[in-house]
Amino acid sequence: MIVKMSKYAFMVFHKEYDTFLSTLRDLGVVHIKETNSVMDNERLQELLAERKQINTLMRYFKNLHAAEKDVKFAPARELTKEEGLKLVRKIEELQDKKAQLIASKQSIEKDLAYMEIWGEFSYQNINRLKRAGYDVTFFTCPTAKYEPEWGVLYNAILINNFQSVTYFITITKEGTLIDIDAERPKMPVQGLAKLRARLDQRTKDIQNVEDELKHRAVEDYKTLEEFDKNLQDEFNLSNALVQTDRQAGDKLMLLEGWVPTENAPALEHELDKQGYFFQQLEIEDGDKVPIKLRNNKFSKLYEPITKMFSLPNYGELDPTPLFAPFFMLFFGLCFGDGGYGLLVMIACTILKKKVNPDFKPYLTLFQYLGFAALLVGTCTGSFFGVALADIPALSKIKNYFVNSDNLMTFSIVIGLVQIIFGKCVAAYKIKIQKGTKHSIAPFAWVFVIISLALAFGLPMLNVHLPNAVVMVCYGIAILGLVVAYLYNTPGKNVFLNFGTGLWNTYNMASGLLGDTLSYIRLFAIGLTGSILGGVFNTLAVTMTDGMNIVARAICMLLILLVGHSINIALCTISSLVHPLRLIFVEYYKNAEFEGGGKAYEPFRKA
Repeated sequence: MIVKMSKYAFMVFHKEYDTFLSTLRDLGVVHIKETNSVMDNERLQELLAERKQINTLMRYFKNLHAAEKDVKFAPARELTKEEGLKLVRKIEELQDKKAQLIASKQSIEKDLAYMEIWGEFSYQNINRLKRAGYDVTFFTCPTAKYEPEWGVLYNAILINNFQSVTYFITITKEGTLIDIDAERPKMPVQGLAKLRARLDQRTKDIQNVEDELKHRAVEDYKTLEEFDKNLQDEFNLSNALVQTDRQAGDKLMLLEGWVPTENAPALEHELDKQGYFFQQLEIEDGDKVPIKLRNNKFSKLYEPITKMFSLPNYGELDPTPLFAPFFMLFFGLCFGDGGYGLLVMIACTILKKKVNPDFKPYLTLFQYLGFAALLVGTCTGSFFGVALADIPALSKIKNYFVNSDNLMTFSIVIGLVQIIFGKCVAAYKIKIQKGTKHSIAPFAWVFVIISLALAFGLPMLNVHLPNAVVMVCYGIAILGLVVAYLYNTPGKNVFLNFGTGLWNTYNMASGLLGDTLSYIRLFAIGLTGSILGGVFNTLAVTMTDGMNIVARAICMLLILLVGHSINIALCTISSLVHPLRLIFVEYYKNAEFEGGGKAYEPFRKA
């Protein structure tokens, strides 16, 4: 659910304002109303840039020791801002030095690879020939264009043929004009021996810088973390000053903010005690009230999915607990195999004991999703690609497994259920935002859809209602249509309502059909996963037929491991992407989700 917020205005004498902000920060419950854009303030942008630098370095330091276990970082040192920025510059200089050394090493490796084509020679000997009046010139040309007569005319000596290119030199008297159709390459200034020595030195230099950076990571990671918190506190304080409205010739400081209603009494008590003036304000239309979500342990796991799209605005419902059970079921239908679901549950259970606590909620979420896959996969009779209905030992219960036809029907039915549920949510939201009379027509459409679905849909599923019940459904549908046609815009004339009703009927009919059919993807994707698992099982058996028992066991195991790993990866991707699409497109559209909420971020110490 969305936590209820209260709006407050604070007016403080300018000499007491710094103390007031310190008090507000210590309380840590006020989300300051943004009246001026952070993007327009040079000081705030500078602080954001500095924090970005530090966070980049912290990620870099953490990655340096990512492969090592039980790395103990040194305790944080307290630094002034000048000392902190100096430390950042020093680390960045080491990074730049490493980058330059790597670039130099790559250049040397390139020269070395080229010189190895020419072979070992000494530039000193070439210089001696130069002093004796002879020029040594290096040439390359396509092997097909090399002319043997160049050896007679210009003392050409073949050095190497490599990848259809001929490398050769000429030795001529100084000043001789060489008329050869070949390129004169730019040669490295050093020979192979010196290049190898330089390469070894560069490798050592890079290792020394890497060792220095690793040492810095251990010594300074916590210090950078603490320095980043100080910068965040400075940013929050500066932002509070930027958002302050100065009144009465800068003598009075006016600040507005949002407080969770449950925390308001404690805030008022503390400010009363210290003698600060405040006043609770009415929340007006257009106010961008910050959003704080509060859900139970199950629904809270799905909040990252909500935030992935957008937080709800303050005037609507939190969609998280409303779509969470559907998402879990959709994941299970798309995964389509009970064995894979069991494997996901086991893997997440093991990893939860080893990962950072920040990642444990995600693993818990996947435990639930894996359980859904286990449940659905078992009901549909697929376990690691094995069709359970075909196992002789389970022949007595094979009729209880859900077949593909029933699964497709179930996918459409559950899609229709979610769409109708979305319509109910939309109608209830209109009731909250505009009042009961505006929600009557949306609720009427819900009754129309449900009544017609029962009257016409159930017979398609071989479920036949008594004639009296069918007639009641028709009656409800007709009454709902009358209301939907004549009372869809309260206060307008009957002809406008009727025209709007016709338009709504067209949108409802076309949209409902298209949205419902979208849910067939749940059946198709789940069926694909289980079929692929069976294909890999068949390949493991047929491709190893005729081998001796040991070789066959090894080959079968390899095929099964590789095949099922690929299938699990594909199933995981599709089981996340397609349920997200159904939630964000079909459900959000029918629930008339608006979004655009901004997260509640109270003014407090980092």
